[in-house]
Amino acid sequence: MERINPNDDDTFIFLGDYVDGWSESAQVIDYLIDMNTHYRCVFIKGNHDVWCEDWLHRSKINEIWKAHGGEGTMRSYANFSYSQKAKHLEFFERMRFFYVEKSKLFVHAGFTSMHGVANEEHNLTLCWDRTLWEMALAMDNRIEKNSNLYPKRLKHYEEIYIGHTPTTMLGHESPMNAINVWNIDTGAAFLGKLSAIDIDSKAVFQSDAVYLLYPDEIGRN
Repeated sequence: MERINPNDDDTFIFLGDYVDGWSESAQVIDYLIDMNTHYRCVFIKGNHDVWCEDWLHRSKINEIWKAHGGEGTMRSYANFSYSQKAKHLEFFERMRFFYVEKSKLFVHAGFTSMHGVANEEHNLTLCWDRTLWEMALAMDNRIEKNSNLYPKRLKHYEEIYIGHTPTTMLGHESPMNAINVWNIDTGAAFLGKLSAIDIDSKAVFQSDAVYLLYPDEIGRN
């Protein structure tokens, strides 16, 4: 946020996975709730947020979640009161599964419906799908948008912004663009950086590698 140096009238659209990976997940949620009082914010729900919401709501511990950062998230709530947890649960419940503004789609992972994201049969697909990004990466960029070969699900939006699949898996430390899909997940949950992009200018803002802030936790999460 210091490097972005935002204006008061800026809009922030977050792509999900606010928890897990490091030891201050609950504190991150506190930060976002407060930030929402100062700026216009849109919060998209990620798969890790679904897991955390289930835990806050029903004390349900998904074992896959626990092994992928959930245990650290639960520890971060150790000193939170019932009312504080209830406030966080309301925050998770208000999150959107997708958001569309001016022909631009924002979604955590992807979607599979050829008719657009609103026609996706299951909301959880929006939190987990990787096929949208895989398809965009595999496409020949010489295929024109009005061609019958151009995938129908890409035709609905001028630009699509996603997270979920770290670009560091492909050796990239910065956001990546394939066709009209922009992947902003640069591996902050692992050894990468937290990234933001100005959707008008395409300027990129990045933190230092997040693991440097948690030197005692490397290999534990």
